[in-house]
Amino acid sequence: MNKMKIASYIILIVSILAILYALIFNPADWIVYAIAIVCIPFLVLSFGLLTMSKPIKEEEEERREEPFTGY
Repeated sequence: MNKMKIASYIILIVSILAILYALIFNPADWIVYAIAIVCIPFLVLSFGLLTMSKPIKEEEEERREEPFTGY
């Protein structure tokens, strides 16, 4: 889980930097479209993974006892 958390942080930071680049420096239209198509979904995905990785106080013990197997 630690590797996933680190990868999510990296993807989150890269996505934010790319979106800020597109907003501030005003590159060509195709670059802005490419950043929007790629980085916005990655931003949402990484934010969701980071949110899901934080356990609720009631679930902390359950997560330690049995691994996540999916729903």
